[in-house]
Amino acid sequence: DDDDDDDDDDDDDYEDYEESAVDLGFLEDEEDEEDMVTRAPVVTIMGHVDHGKTSLLDAIRNTQVVSGEAGGITQAITAYQVDHKGDLITFIDTPGHAAFSDMRSRGANITDMVVLVVAADDSVKQQTADSIACARQAGVPLLVAINKCDLDAADVGRVKSDLTSYDVLTEDLGGDILCAEISAKEGTGIDDLLSKIMLQAEVEDLKANPDREAQGIVVEARVEKGLGTVATTLI
Repeated sequence: DDDDDDDDDDDDDYEDYEESAVDLGFLEDEEDEEDMVTRAPVVTIMGHVDHGKTSLLDAIRNTQVVSGEAGGITQAITAYQVDHKGDLITFIDTPGHAAFSDMRSRGANITDMVVLVVAADDSVKQQTADSIACARQAGVPLLVAINKCDLDAADVGRVKSDLTSYDVLTEDLGGDILCAEISAKEGTGIDDLLSKIMLQAEVEDLKANPDREAQGIVVEARVEKGLGTVATTLI
């Protein structure tokens, strides 16, 4: 009988722990499937420093960014949403793979997919390989954006071939990795890239309950004059 009492106590303790863990946000309540709706994918753009990651973010931001932000406050470049044919996509710019890994080590798996930017005239570099490893560790799908396709020295075939040595096989080489050929400078291929991001999002079947208590992750915090500490938060 004593053993049975001990078991009951253990169950009570676990229930108490589970309730407090849910309250603190460490455990999530099971969601009812009927309450779930499709949500915007969260995309992180990664790649070698000179391959046009920032140019791509700027190109997407300048042509597609959702206008009219609350209170007239301009969003930081670190996170913003774009509207692609009626569908929202959330982009996050992490300052390199080290920061991305650091966020993951603190339990913040903030991204649904990684877009790997590779320059058509330069192909795979060490940071490219590191970014591939990051996406694999995070367990998220990878898409490839081959940038600078407008240059005379561009060699898309070489880029795709070099990526195969890292087990990144694009669809035209018999793999399942979606790939877009773009020029961030000229603004070409951006629409195709956004369409492929939405295609990947459909495969992932990303859903959330908009009526539940909100949870957020601070992507970046900084001190601004007249405002104090300002945080860019992904809800």
